[in-house]
Amino acid sequence: MCSLFKAKDMGIDLGTANTLIYVKDSGIILNEPSVIAVENRTGKTLAVGLDAKEMLGKAPQNISVVRPLQDGVISDFDRTADMLKSFLETALKAKKIRNFRVVVGVPSGVTEVEKRAVSEVVRQLGASEVFILEEPMAAAIGAGMDVDGTTGCMIADIGGGTTDIAIIALGGIVCSTSIRHAGDKINEAIIQYMRKRHALLIGERTAEELKINIGCACMDEDVHGNEIMKSMNARGRDIISGLPKTLEVTNKDMMIALQESMDIIIDGIKGTIEKAPPEIAADIADKGMILSGGGGMIFNLGKLIKKRTGMEVSIAENAFEAVALGAGKSLEDIEKLKIYAQNGRKR
Repeated sequence: MCSLFKAKDMGIDLGTANTLIYVKDSGIILNEPSVIAVENRTGKTLAVGLDAKEMLGKAPQNISVVRPLQDGVISDFDRTADMLKSFLETALKAKKIRNFRVVVGVPSGVTEVEKRAVSEVVRQLGASEVFILEEPMAAAIGAGMDVDGTTGCMIADIGGGTTDIAIIALGGIVCSTSIRHAGDKINEAIIQYMRKRHALLIGERTAEELKINIGCACMDEDVHGNEIMKSMNARGRDIISGLPKTLEVTNKDMMIALQESMDIIIDGIKGTIEKAPPEIAADIADKGMILSGGGGMIFNLGKLIKKRTGMEVSIAENAFEAVALGAGKSLEDIEKLKIYAQNGRKR
């Protein structure tokens, strides 16, 4: 017989690329890729998270390896429910979980229908109360920003599927922009660049490794004004010969590959400031902005934003975990949380 588990409150960052679960007093207890592998004939779940990600691009025809969230929204409801159920069971080491309160971070551009879909998935798993918090608000709380103050604060959360930019004051989002251009599209840009520039066909995982290790928004220079070069080897298939090939790729290659993506994100930041009331825009000019999410850690992105906007930019201390931490911490004051959840909608 399954053991019952009276779970504590938790925060979930249901991300396109990764799912993180935060439990009060325990911190982040799960951080896994949002991937699920299913046997096509029986519909049985074979693997989730990292185990499923290892199967991407390698699975035989009888196995489907899918990412049930695309561009920040649930594209496959049943698979998302199966994946989340498996994550919760792994995280809490219990087969039956009930009566726990959950805050789920979702991108600021999702519709009411999509919010209800997320809420329904979590309720089916035994949650007694589900609050939906927009990711930039959750990230701001997780990054330790004063979201309740009269002084406006600005955050850009660059995740896997969406970049969410928001200006927050008095416990609500004053204005926000959600762009469906983030980590996944950046990986795609690297794949396209390697194909066109070096005639090398690389996979998504190699693109991700290049982005993390040598990806950069702009180059650093030494004391003599020379660009500081870094490089790593990328393995793929030569398009001309069709044979495996290893190529040395530099950070300058990555800067060129990422240029268009960086432009899109910076345009989104500028557009959000343009929508803000003058008094709040003045606060932002004074205080600057914070970057969070995996994409926020791209080397020199803050430097490039400062160069283009004149604003001070800092990276959240826990950039990757900010949404999950903020979602969990927001449960410490339910009344405030209800206001945050409502204020996300009223604009």
